[in-house]
Amino acid sequence: MADRVTVIGWDGSPLTAAARSALSAATLVAGAAHHLVLPEVPPAAERIRLGSVSLAARRIAGHRGSAVVLADGDPGFHGVVRTLRAPEYGLEVEVVPAVSSVAAAFARAGMPWDDAEVVVAHPRTLRRAVNVCRAHPKVAVLTAPGAGPAELALLLEGVHRTFVICEELGTTREQVTVLTSDKAADHTWRDPNVVIVIGGGSADAPAVRGWALPSAEYGEGLSEGEHAGLRAAQLARLGPRTGDLVWDIGSGSGALAVEAARFGAAVIAVDADREACVRTDAAAHRFGVQLQVVHGQAPQVLERLPEPDVVRIGGGGVAVVTGCADRRPGRIVTHASTRDEAEALGAALADGGYLVECALLQSVDLDTRSWAERERSVVFLVSGRRPESGP
Repeated sequence: MADRVTVIGWDGSPLTAAARSALSAATLVAGAAHHLVLPEVPPAAERIRLGSVSLAARRIAGHRGSAVVLADGDPGFHGVVRTLRAPEYGLEVEVVPAVSSVAAAFARAGMPWDDAEVVVAHPRTLRRAVNVCRAHPKVAVLTAPGAGPAELALLLEGVHRTFVICEELGTTREQVTVLTSDKAADHTWRDPNVVIVIGGGSADAPAVRGWALPSAEYGEGLSEGEHAGLRAAQLARLGPRTGDLVWDIGSGSGALAVEAARFGAAVIAVDADREACVRTDAAAHRFGVQLQVVHGQAPQVLERLPEPDVVRIGGGGVAVVTGCADRRPGRIVTHASTRDEAEALGAALADGGYLVECALLQSVDLDTRSWAERERSVVFLVSGRRPESGP
């Protein structure tokens, strides 16, 4: 194992005295190409081009001497420190941080970033990074080759955003470009880069506590499938979270779509009724969440939507359940008014490879002035979970 491992952050400014001291004693230096040509790197030191951090960690673990790893920005903020400290390598590291590339990007843009979400996009995590950009009004994306501004823009098709693209921060080739997301796919961008994705959030929306709010919060005309008790059970089974994409098919007033978005998930609300789409859009603005509203008839309209993680079906029967199951989301929830309908929906889920559960839910609203029954709801809650999606 290396006698000493120091991880040094670099943001283009002169290295600190501590960083220079660690580099001068290094017998092995790992970093990107632009790090390894820094004049402070000892000529006699072994050099490792930092492509795979895991491979470099194994090389460092087997090295005798002092090792230095150079990284852009703050290496403890979505950087190499987490990998180097993994138990399988047994490395204890000292960290000399610099200004993170995210902080530098927001500084170049002249914007505050205490209210921003920060995500890392690799080819394998790009879809979830895009979902965060769908759901939040300000997101910084640390990109990677194959998961850069162009790929973000392509997956955000149909959702308008502004991109602030910061290329090669801290170098003489640094460049900041501001353009709309639909234009980003037409360019070739230099690595490394950070993309600030800005959307149209409602900063003045009230901070509402709780979820499965009373139906009155969403106005008149909620259907049986939007009753607060049913919404609570559906949300509990869906478990929407940041990075997920939720389909709400038959969104009605938008109550469930809004509440799923308040959990941090990206949401696409679909309804064949234009008035329902208007109500859903109004509810989203009222509660200060971002979601995409699509007018169309399921299951046909689903063909052009991006892949969902979880799906709530407010109506449409077996055909819609089958169409959603074909897209293989982790979980699907729906409801039925009769046992025969519930059995048919459960059979469609089972045929699609889902583990099926069904519960009969009864909810009674009481007028607390007289404790008389005000409203009663009785529905079958039908849910399906793909075995590989976990409990």
